[in-house]
Amino acid sequence: MRAAFFDVDETLIHPKSMFSFLEFYLWWRGRPEETYQRLAGDLRAAAAQGVPRQEINRRYYRYYAGESAERLTAAGEAWFAREVERGLFVPRTVAEFALRRGTGARTVLVSGSFFAPLQPIAAQLQADWTFCTRPVIRRGELTGEVTVPVIGEVKGRIARHAATILGIDLAASCAYGDHASDLPLLEAVGHPVVVGDDPVLTARAEAANWRRLSITEVPAG
Repeated sequence: MRAAFFDVDETLIHPKSMFSFLEFYLWWRGRPEETYQRLAGDLRAAAAQGVPRQEINRRYYRYYAGESAERLTAAGEAWFAREVERGLFVPRTVAEFALRRGTGARTVLVSGSFFAPLQPIAAQLQADWTFCTRPVIRRGELTGEVTVPVIGEVKGRIARHAATILGIDLAASCAYGDHASDLPLLEAVGHPVVVGDDPVLTARAEAANWRRLSITEVPAG
């Protein structure tokens, strides 16, 4: 069985879904605009100070402590409807997704984001499987903790575990990613595709003769 693994943020969709959704959710709940600016600013400051992406991912989900999973799901649907009207999807990579699906490859989303924004995206694309960061939920509410952030090396492990459990031939499979943190996922397959112009991935693609995909290209047809 062949598979096509896709990162989501800035690969299949234009925005970073976690930030975009957080801003929408706070607005949806009637919170002042300054709340988002403060929370997002704290995460960006941590990133600038060199805090590992895995830790920043964990800090992000602490913002949802006590929030209802059902309410977050409803907000995800509302967020998706708004963003689709604004041009959520990257046409070039969505065309690749459809092409891979049409040739019989199983399509797999791999993301550090979570169920609220990802469920409607996966449904729209008709993805076969979605592997993402899973918030801990108790009595219908998020605790603010997560199991394992799906960042960096974890993405590569997911591909390898999927190969073992689902019978995927990684050598015959492909993967798409836009950021250096997607490198472990790209290295796990036989046909990696670098999306965009991240300098780390670009250098790796040039050295290993990987395929590169410009998201400014217009898909044929």
